[in-house]
Amino acid sequence: MSRICELTNRRKAVGNKVSHSNRKTKRTFCLNLHKVTLYSHILNKKFRLRIAARTLRTIDYKGDLDAFLLNTRTIKLSEKAQKIKRELKKTLAKNAG
Repeated sequence: MSRICELTNRRKAVGNKVSHSNRKTKRTFCLNLHKVTLYSHILNKKFRLRIAARTLRTIDYKGDLDAFLLNTRTIKLSEKAQKIKRELKKTLAKNAG
């Protein structure tokens, strides 16, 4: 299983470990991934996702999964998240008119 956030598509980052003598060696910054179940109020569905702690904090800040997906640009989301967002928009359009 790869270490990728299923909502934001973030991957491990690469950088330098800098010693006291200022020598630089390559290192990786891994994501803090968690398996969570998020509920969509609009779709009345649960989604089991493996997301980064940073993404989970953002979802908490925005309010819920629906608000996060609707207020995030589509290009920043993964394919799975884009599919959920399309379902949300379709359901909102159906209920509105």
